[in-house]
Amino acid sequence: MEIPFTKMHGLGNNYIYIDLFKFNLEEEMLPDIAIEVSNVNTGIGSDGLILIHPSNKADLGMRIFNKDGSEGQSCGNGLRCTAKYAYENGIIDKEIFRIETKANIVEASVVQEQGVVNEIKVDMGKPALRRADVPMMGGDDAQVVDEPFQVGDELLQVTAVSMGNPHAVFFVDDITKAPLYELGPAIEKDRRFPHGVNVEFIEKVTENELNFRVWERGSGITQACGTGACAAVVASVLNNYVKRNEEVVVHLQGGDLIIKWDENGHVWMTGGAEVIASGMYKFNSNS
Repeated sequence: MEIPFTKMHGLGNNYIYIDLFKFNLEEEMLPDIAIEVSNVNTGIGSDGLILIHPSNKADLGMRIFNKDGSEGQSCGNGLRCTAKYAYENGIIDKEIFRIETKANIVEASVVQEQGVVNEIKVDMGKPALRRADVPMMGGDDAQVVDEPFQVGDELLQVTAVSMGNPHAVFFVDDITKAPLYELGPAIEKDRRFPHGVNVEFIEKVTENELNFRVWERGSGITQACGTGACAAVVASVLNNYVKRNEEVVVHLQGGDLIIKWDENGHVWMTGGAEVIASGMYKFNSNS
């Protein structure tokens, strides 16, 4: 089977995009396709697979599959890429529109010039902060803010945030020494997070500036994570590192995002998205 695809990235967080307005795939094939196309040696190479599809609830929909075949709820960088693709390929013809994800429906707005989208702003909605809503096991505390968190021989302090998907945020003094390889895999699958968790290490640089590194659930280390950057700013506000309702520049390995947690509780993400390549992928459905 030949599958038309477009490879795009948001700050280096790259996915294979398939337009289901033009092409159909069987549901049971999706995890295998995600695993195959993500393989850098035998596939295309990516952080996963994103499907752009019709929606009965919004202008269009987006589904995310990680490189291990598991399905995610939301993806900030994926939303920006999806918005760019949808506008530039005529799926929608307005500059403000809505995208359905497994987690929620978000509003996206594009800044375009002669049909080319240069910047995307997404209302990522309100973070879920109650322990049960992240979800995270243990206790009846409404929020998990700067809570002791033992991982092996290491005692860390965790702040837990859901942006439609779960995030465990840890603050460090030096981002270059963040233990991504050492602790990322263990925290991702820690039993206290029954659905797994995205792991972020954050360094405060100034009152409006953060350094950021991420171990993504189902994908490992990636260049960027949009929902993670949102969670990082929310966690930083909760820990009094940055201020509510102010724009914060988050320095990810792939580039910068501008994040604001506004006074109404919504988190806004602004950044770019880029097309890498388009083509046909030969998927062996019998493999």
